[in-house]
Amino acid sequence: MKISDSLSQYTEICKNAIRKSTAKLNKSFETTVIETIFLFFIISKRVNFSTLAKYGSKIEQTYRNTFKKNFDWFGFNLAIANQALDNNTRNAIAIDPSFLPKSGKITPWIGSFWSGCAAQMKRGLEILVISLISIDKHDSFVLKAAQTPDTTTLDGYGSNLIGWYLGVIKLYKERLLEVSKYIVADAFFSKETFVRGLSELGFHLISRLRDDAHLQYLTTQKPTGKRGRPKEVDAKIDFKNLDLSRFEIIDIYPKEGKLYTAIVKAKALKRKIRLVIWIDNKGKHKLYFSTDIELSGKDVIEYYRTRFQIEFNIRDAKQFTGLTNCQARDIRKLDFSFNASFAAINVAKVMIYKNQNSMSISQLKTLMNSAYIIQRFFCASGFKPNKHLNKTQIKDLFDFVGITA
Repeated sequence: MKISDSLSQYTEICKNAIRKSTAKLNKSFETTVIETIFLFFIISKRVNFSTLAKYGSKIEQTYRNTFKKNFDWFGFNLAIANQALDNNTRNAIAIDPSFLPKSGKITPWIGSFWSGCAAQMKRGLEILVISLISIDKHDSFVLKAAQTPDTTTLDGYGSNLIGWYLGVIKLYKERLLEVSKYIVADAFFSKETFVRGLSELGFHLISRLRDDAHLQYLTTQKPTGKRGRPKEVDAKIDFKNLDLSRFEIIDIYPKEGKLYTAIVKAKALKRKIRLVIWIDNKGKHKLYFSTDIELSGKDVIEYYRTRFQIEFNIRDAKQFTGLTNCQARDIRKLDFSFNASFAAINVAKVMIYKNQNSMSISQLKTLMNSAYIIQRFFCASGFKPNKHLNKTQIKDLFDFVGITA
């Protein structure tokens, strides 16, 4: 990658995504959105309205007004992802609620939410992150982040967390189904109400069950022809004494343990599922499943393991693009800030893909931040260097930036 071209390459990827997405924007708004996403990535300090004004070309009020407007983040991020992924890869939709620390009393929808890192309820905000994961490329691109209401607001809506999450998925149902019919989520979502709601929307869930889940073998007994409902299930599955004649061995990850798969009945989910049991070398087991019984056990375990890529998206957005920095007290501005943070990471990933290098997000951010500071020096000085006559000096300057990055 040419360091001097990295800044223009980043904005060009944004422009291509806007052209290919369904968004129809006026020129002024489009320019500000692209500049905002770019600034979210190159700013090394807290990303708020004042720092946007310091680093950008607009005044602070312009950015505040921009954050109030609607923008099709789903279409934009999908267009970004399509620049890095091809149509031949296996894709799925990963969802994950993420806790964001937040103080104050006036911030909309602030409340107590579960923090996985702290393993306890904490005061702050929560967003539901919807991501496109590529099973074959082991990567993830966030499509949309939606803020979760607090308990009081949900009670006012006559809903609960599961109902809210299903509502968000329903809002993007048509476009999500064009990407994949499989939604991958952690064990919190392995509930009958969520599974039934997804099924009604046309999706299948891939997730994990409790280690002590009540599962039953499907009966091998043929119908007798007598009156009454035919027998459907046999005995409950004893995970310490599996009937291996009813399972198929999955021949992957042999050093980590053993994998078995079968179609069974899940009592809590009230349906048949494709079950995958992983038994490690110490005899402990984990249960993974898909509501699509036609899906192979190998696919179930590979889809679920790739789900963790969404955690890297959230981590990178928190560390590098100011996911937790927004100080606005307006739902529209918070939504814009959350999604701009993830979009900035998506564009950076596409840059890395296109340049076919192993540079990390941290390294690319450092490089682009340094290159942007150099560019600002030239602009502020009013001096335009002759690139033909001074190409050696300019090359040395940018090479030094590359070394520090």
